[in-house]
Amino acid sequence: MEELLRDILACTFCKEHLQAGVRPVVQIGKSSKVIIIGQAPGRRVHETGIPWNDASGKTLRQWLNVDTATFYNPEMFSIMPMGFCYPGKGKSGDLPPMPQCAGLWHTKILEIFTSAPLVLLIGQYAQRYYLGTKYKGNLTDTVRSFREYYPDFFPLPHPSPRNQNWVKVNPWFVQDVIPELREKLNSLGVTRLPEDVPALTSQK
Repeated sequence: MEELLRDILACTFCKEHLQAGVRPVVQIGKSSKVIIIGQAPGRRVHETGIPWNDASGKTLRQWLNVDTATFYNPEMFSIMPMGFCYPGKGKSGDLPPMPQCAGLWHTKILEIFTSAPLVLLIGQYAQRYYLGTKYKGNLTDTVRSFREYYPDFFPLPHPSPRNQNWVKVNPWFVQDVIPELREKLNSLGVTRLPEDVPALTSQK
């Protein structure tokens, strides 16, 4: 595993296409109970090298009901985005993740796990790639159908502040999806420290 991680962190395959330069951001543990597959690091994460170290990460940890220590414990969570490096800024938000990463690294990473972890598919890029023909054609219908993807996958919207209106207009997400997500994590032994987790609300 250590050799694989060194190879990923040294990867420069997409350097000619990355506005801010190369900085792969991953977290891997061969005994992880959960894998988080999101989109790609944002600028803040690119600058710090810490995955989900931004407003989106705070919201994600709130959804998961875990504290920062649990989240950054590779025995609990591996973090493997669709694109490992910050892709740069587009006209309306960040550019899509570089498509080469998944083909280069995902299979190699998935092969290291000692047992099959729960895979959280965050956002449409991860969902389209991993669900294939089972993807419902849009993120809302896919997340609403989350039970269909047990026990392998659990689809979620991206926790970006840009998507808070989606949470407001889809109250079933907080009412139905989040409780089952937390129950699933609890069944895997993923625990948290309560003082570090804010109360969940669909109104923020």
